[in-house]
This record gives sequence, C-alpha cells and structure tokens, in this order.
Amino acid sequence: MTTGATVWLTGLPSAGKTTIAYELAGRLRAEGHRVEVLDGDEIREFISAGLGFSREDRHTNVQRIGFLAELLARNGVTALVPVIAPYADSRDGVRKRHEENGTPYLEVHVATPVDVCSVRDVKGLYAKQAAGELTGLTGVDDPYEEPERPDLRIESQHQTVQESAASVYALLSERGLA
Repeated sequence: MTTGATVWLTGLPSAGKTTIAYELAGRLRAEGHRVEVLDGDEIREFISAGLGFSREDRHTNVQRIGFLAELLARNGVTALVPVIAPYADSRDGVRKRHEENGTPYLEVHVATPVDVCSVRDVKGLYAKQAAGELTGLTGVDDPYEEPERPDLRIESQHQTVQESAASVYALLSERGLA
C-alpha cells in the first residue's frame, strides 16, 4: 500500500499556496502517486457552505478540511491542502488528529509578505479591502498567526513556483513520503 500524507500549505491570501500545490500535484501524479488537492475555495463552496469568516466559523472550516485530509491520507492519498488556516490552535488541532491516527502530516508555511500578496492580489481581495468594500481580510485587518515551527518555510517571492514545489517534494522525499 502507498503511504499517504497531508501537506498543509498555510499562508496569506495570494501567497502562492494553491499554485504550489497544483505544481506539486502534477509532479507526484506523473510518478504514479495518488494525489488530491483540497482547495480552500472549493471546500467552502461544497463542504463548508454557510460558514462565514468569524473565528469560530474559520476554525470549523479548518477542522472539516483537516478531517477530510486525514481520511484521504490514511487511505494512501497525498492530500495537498492550500488553505489559509489563520489560527495556530486550528492548525494544531489538525496536526493532533493526524498524530492520533498515525498519519503523516507536514505543515508548510508559504511566508510571502503581505505587500507582495497585495500586488499579486489573485482574487482582488486586497483591492476590495483598500476600497472599503471588504473587512476581515486575513493578514490585513484580521489576524494571521504564523506557524512557529513549520516543517518547511517557503518565501515564494524569492523563487519560482517550480522551485517552491521542488522544496516541498524534497521534504516529502526526505520523510519517505514521495
């Protein structure tokens, strides 16, 4: 049986989490690995519909995604999870679930500075926040608690997407998961 794992990519909006996850997914699939990308936007639409962006709702959303990721990982799938997950206690809960089930879990902090993210502004969130059309933007007017000891920290502004994905791949390989 193939060993599964969860790779949680946390970081600010427009940090590059999803882009890195899909780049890595392509490489892993090309090698024959079973891979799923649990995109935060898709999860919110289909599994966490109705949740808002309060601290409690964000925590609930992260726990739901963590449950799904662990379920996939313990069944031999590499679950790539590009989700902001702004609160340390929520991420710690997901890690604990994995540890309790003996399921490999890696936390990757895509540590792109807010000024770089706001220039990228993939979804136009920073522009809406600056125009006063949006409040509660993680890292701007809502907290983002950076991981203190991630398994890997990526500064995506200093490397290509391929280099970022390669560094996550190297970590998976080092841990015997790729």
